[in-house]
Amino acid sequence: MTSRGVRGRWGPGVVLGFLAAIALASAGLVFSRADIVAMGLPLAILSVVAVSRRQDVEGVEIELSSVPDAEDDGMLRTDVRVTGEAELAQLVVVQSERRTRRLIVPANGAVATSLSRSLHSGPVAAVRAAARGADAGGAVLGPSTAVVEGIRNIAPRSAKLPRLPLSPRLTGTHGSHEGRRVGQGGDFRDIHQFVRGDELRRVDWKATARMARRPGDLMVRRTNTLSDATMVIAMDTADDLGTVVATWGSGDLVRSGVTSVDRSRHAARSIAAASIVGGDRVAFHVLTHGGRSVRSGAGSRHLARVEAAIAATGQAGEDARFLRTPPVPHASVVFVLSTFFAGAASEIALMWRASGHRVIAVDVLPTLDTSRINREQQIALRTVLAEREDVLHDLRAADVDVVAWSDEAATDLAAMARSRR
Repeated sequence: MTSRGVRGRWGPGVVLGFLAAIALASAGLVFSRADIVAMGLPLAILSVVAVSRRQDVEGVEIELSSVPDAEDDGMLRTDVRVTGEAELAQLVVVQSERRTRRLIVPANGAVATSLSRSLHSGPVAAVRAAARGADAGGAVLGPSTAVVEGIRNIAPRSAKLPRLPLSPRLTGTHGSHEGRRVGQGGDFRDIHQFVRGDELRRVDWKATARMARRPGDLMVRRTNTLSDATMVIAMDTADDLGTVVATWGSGDLVRSGVTSVDRSRHAARSIAAASIVGGDRVAFHVLTHGGRSVRSGAGSRHLARVEAAIAATGQAGEDARFLRTPPVPHASVVFVLSTFFAGAASEIALMWRASGHRVIAVDVLPTLDTSRINREQQIALRTVLAEREDVLHDLRAADVDVVAWSDEAATDLAAMARSRR
C-alpha cells in the first residue's frame, strides 16, 4: 500500500543536529568558550530550517522477486524494488534472518539485489524488507510500510543410496525387484503342467518329454514376476533440535548448527530419489495436523512433486500431533523419520508394523554438542536421552529396523536390504 501526503516525522539528521547544537552550546557555557557556542549555531539553524519546511512525505511500496539461481553457489538472490512518489526511501533489509542492512535508495523503481546464504534447508525467509519515504535532505521521514517477506524453499542435498530395504511381499506387476508371484522377467520358479492362459512359447519340450504322464500333456517353464515396491516416507516435525544443545527451545537457528528437521529433509529426499531411480513408487506424509501429503506415485514428475513438498516442510506449530493416520498402500516399506523423543512417531511406527508393513525407524537426531550447558542441563539431557533409548528399544523389540541417519546410513540400509522379512 502507498500512503500519500502523510505528515512525516523528523529524520535522524534533524535529531542529531539539534542534539549536537545543544551539546556544543552547553559545553561553551560551561567552559566560557564563545567559539564552541558559535560552532553549534550552524547546526541549530539548519535543523530549524529543516523543521520549518513542509513535512508532507509521499509513501512508497516494496516489491520482492526471486532471481533464479544461475550458479550453484548456495546464494539466494532476491530483487528488491522500491517505488513511489517520494524523493528517496530509507530501506531496511534483513537477509536470511540474521543480517540487517539499512540503505538510502531512490524511490524511482530502481532494483537492489540482495545476496544471502541460507544455513538450513526448508522454508527460509531469504529477505525481510520495509521502507519509508524521505525528502531529498533526509530531514523528514514518512510512515513505514508493512514488512514484506521473500520466502524461499531450499531443497536439501541428496545422498546416494544404492539399495533400500524391501517388503517381503511385493504386489506390483512390473518393476526391477524379484517378486514372489508367477510372472515374467524374474528367475526360474518351477516346471508346471500347461493350463489355460499359459503361453505356448513357454512350453519346455525337454521337460514335456521327460515328465508328461499321458499323451497331450505339456509342461511349461514358469518364472517369478518382476515387481515394484512402494516406499512411504513419514516425517515427524514436532521437534527441531540442533547440534548445539544450548540452543534447544530458543529458536536460534543461526547458532544451532544442523537441526533434526534438516536431517529429516536430507533423508527424505535421498530415500525418495533412490526409490524413483529404482523404478519404485514413493509417497510422502508429514505427521502433523494439516501436514503436507503426496500420495504414492512414480516417475520423474512425481519425484519433483515430492521434492517440492520436502523443501516446503518446516517445523510443526503448536498443534503438532497428527489427528488421522496417513494412508499406506498394502505391503509398503515405511520410513519413519523422527528424533523419537515424543511418543507419537513411535506409536504409529508400531501400529504400521503390527499391520504387516516393513517399518524402518530413521533416527535424525544430530550429533550433540554439550559444551555450553550447565550441570543441571546435563542431568536433564541424560534423562531425556535415556527415555529416548527406551523408545528405540521398544521399536527394535517389535521387529522395527532402526538406523541412525549419518554418512554410514547407505551402508546400514544396504545391509537391511539383504534381508527380506
